[in-house]
Amino acid sequence: MRAVLLNALMAVLIVFGTLAAYDRLVIRPGQVIGVVDVGEVYRLKEAQFTLILTKAGSDVERERAIAMARSFSQRLPIALEELPRDCACLVVLKSAVAGPTPRTLDLTAHLKRKLETP
Repeated sequence: MRAVLLNALMAVLIVFGTLAAYDRLVIRPGQVIGVVDVGEVYRLKEAQFTLILTKAGSDVERERAIAMARSFSQRLPIALEELPRDCACLVVLKSAVAGPTPRTLDLTAHLKRKLETP
């Protein structure tokens, strides 16, 4: 009888341990949602581009501003594709989320940093 109770207790401990590990390693990371405000990032770059373009005194400076805008337009989709891998979470637009939750990460600053480094 004592052996049966000991086996049952061990089985219960193993099941609870496995469920706790499954919760920590699979369920909770899957509940994290990353949000990104692409409009804010785009408006910031647009303002930088406009400022550089309006202060440009020569064709070389204008060409440099256009090259910066072209580079940004090529790096933005790549950076957006890398975000889910960086945070190991689902990434959605900030405007698609009705309200923040404790498991919502704002990745807008991370996207800005990714776009600043060439």
